[in-house]
Amino acid sequence: MGGFFAVAWAVAGRQTYKYFTNPAFLAPALFPLFFFVAFAGGLTRVGDIPGFDYAAGYIAFQYVWALLQAVTMGGAFTGFSIASDFENGFARRLMLAASNRYGIILGYTMASLVRAFMTGTLVTVLALITGMPITGGFDFFGLIALAILANIAATLFGAGIAMMLRTQQAGPVIRTPIFMVLFLAPVFVPLNLLSGWIETVARLNPFTAILGAARGFLAGDPQNVLPAFAISAALILVLSVWAIFGLRRAENAG
Repeated sequence: MGGFFAVAWAVAGRQTYKYFTNPAFLAPALFPLFFFVAFAGGLTRVGDIPGFDYAAGYIAFQYVWALLQAVTMGGAFTGFSIASDFENGFARRLMLAASNRYGIILGYTMASLVRAFMTGTLVTVLALITGMPITGGFDFFGLIALAILANIAATLFGAGIAMMLRTQQAGPVIRTPIFMVLFLAPVFVPLNLLSGWIETVARLNPFTAILGAARGFLAGDPQNVLPAFAISAALILVLSVWAIFGLRRAENAG
């Protein structure tokens, strides 16, 4: 276990140093910031339509989605970093030197949480500047917990693909599924206002339950909390196996 955590801390420290010495580490926040400004600013009147019953208002409604997008894209960008490490040869040297290679996955995940904290803070500050109320009190920490779990799940997904393909050309393979999951959820209006095929897909999308619970925490009206955390835990469990599978493929590839 000592080797496991030693490797994890070493990888996390290196990745965190790279983040803070490269301005591009804030890139995962740029798209969510753009979408938040565009949606919350240009679609504010959507909050006035009949059936829109989110108590915290439309800005807060969009903020939760933008926050979860920021942290999940932070996980995806960590996958890009892993692929880059394989391309420049560092990852192979790391695997030769690591006393416990499973610690590599944990290290990248820990560094991803640092990135998520920074990008999430940027989105939150912008939302507060634009007048978003936080009415949930201590329930806000439930939102933070779900954001952390979303980041971990996205990081493990990206790590698995990056370690299997070991090239930055894997970027679209990492990014596209995450974008699809995010946008095929109730982004603009609550689930009860959706119709047609998008409603069907949104109800089947596991991210819908996470998004709904996160919005409930912000509004001070927690709903479907247990399903949201159960889905998050299940995703992390499955994607941990996926990341380990990717690590094994990288080991076999030499």
